[in-house]
Amino acid sequence: MYKIKEIYYTIQGEGFHTGRPAVFCRFSGCNLWSGLEKDRDKAVCRFCDTDFWGMDGKNGGKYDKQALTDMILSLWPTSENHKVFVVCTGGEPALQIDDELVSCFHDHGIEMAIETNGTVQLPEAIDWVCVSPKADTDIIVTKGNEIKLVFPQPENTPAQYESLDFDHFYLQPLDDDHQKDHIRACVEYCLHHPLWKLSLQTHKFIGID
Repeated sequence: MYKIKEIYYTIQGEGFHTGRPAVFCRFSGCNLWSGLEKDRDKAVCRFCDTDFWGMDGKNGGKYDKQALTDMILSLWPTSENHKVFVVCTGGEPALQIDDELVSCFHDHGIEMAIETNGTVQLPEAIDWVCVSPKADTDIIVTKGNEIKLVFPQPENTPAQYESLDFDHFYLQPLDDDHQKDHIRACVEYCLHHPLWKLSLQTHKFIGID
């Protein structure tokens, strides 16, 4: 059974697929933080802005592979014949996603993306792999479609990742009290290192999940 925090239909707000309609499937749990505020000072990733603890979100709960597939299909507009696009996120979805789920999605015509911290090996055949490295971790997923680095992180510099086998390289400003400064820093870095592109969390600007 897969433990799911929430499932909802929305617009992808960041990275390569910004602006694309997608079903977001948020898996519960992470290997870098419990998700509880009382544990944040002990977390490997201390800037996480996502509630992934538990299964109490919209359409949250425990699912087998077919029930999860059916739920995702049910949220896609029935009047449209575009391929269903699901973004599997978390927490850390790679802790739960397996080959059987990937195959079930594909058998039902679902295009599957994953957003992962890159510290857990992925099943093969996932359609789109986005790795977002976190400070003080060693990533083992060194190949994919996009790498999206929150910037700045003192422990992680963009140059560390430039030799990896990704199609797209994104810097995303850290969302904290100094976000405007971080945006300027990202812009400046991208201008001087054009391998990198700017990713903004547009969903926060327009007020959607």
